[in-house]
Amino acid sequence: MINFIAEVSSNHHRDLPRSLEFIDAARAAGCSAVKFQLFKVDQLFSKEILERSEKHRNRKEWELPVDFLQPLAQRCQEKNVLFSCTPFYLDAVAELEPYVAFYKIASYELLWDSLLAACARTGKPVVLSTGMALMSEITHAVEVLRNNGCSAPALLHCTSAYPTPYAEANLAAIETIRKATGCEVGWSDHTVEPAVIHRAISRWGAQVIEFHLDLDGQGEEFAAGHCWLPDQIGAVIRDVEKALIADGNGVKEPVPSELPDRLWRADPSDGLRPLKQVRKDFNVES
Repeated sequence: MINFIAEVSSNHHRDLPRSLEFIDAARAAGCSAVKFQLFKVDQLFSKEILERSEKHRNRKEWELPVDFLQPLAQRCQEKNVLFSCTPFYLDAVAELEPYVAFYKIASYELLWDSLLAACARTGKPVVLSTGMALMSEITHAVEVLRNNGCSAPALLHCTSAYPTPYAEANLAAIETIRKATGCEVGWSDHTVEPAVIHRAISRWGAQVIEFHLDLDGQGEEFAAGHCWLPDQIGAVIRDVEKALIADGNGVKEPVPSELPDRLWRADPSDGLRPLKQVRKDFNVES
């Protein structure tokens, strides 16, 4: 089974009905988890940046209200999908703890040992994105998580460009990270290319796929070009499910759909079809 995580990011418009609709759409597409982000702009960017950049100050309109957490978690439970959220300030870890099935730590926070440790100490699973990171930075982050109680963090290889050119996906790094850390490694997609997701799974063994979701092309981040729409990702997930079924069990023997034709193979005595045991009783009407 491949676990698909729908990342709502800041496409929710601070609107609870719209936020709940993301959960419904993700479940209908075949996702196993839905992830939001919990940040406060004045604890996300430094004072110097906020004083000089109106663009960054305006991201306050992207903040997820804390009082959304309970209804979002409840809807996830009703829809049988996991609820997750990325904490971007230390107090957010405790605010999320009653609700999330797992924590997701963003690539931009990979260097922040205090946040890694706080998530790990809750005892809940942790998923960590590794965009922009060197291997030494990744192995250090894994060590921090393990030293604080998260013995088996899951890592997501990604390229932190929005969108990511498919030629820069560097999917082979999935195996590099896996070998270096011993962790489960998946793919966090910013390419919006079905072939990239298929390759991450079929060639590099990614069991977890994260992607950015928008409902209707009206989300704050959709115009950047890294968000999937429900029908797009739904088609990919269905194809992945078909491919997994098509793998079969690996035993080379006739499968049920072949059985009627087995007797119509060439008889070894004369090379003619069907086998002789069928010929004598053959009736064209049957």
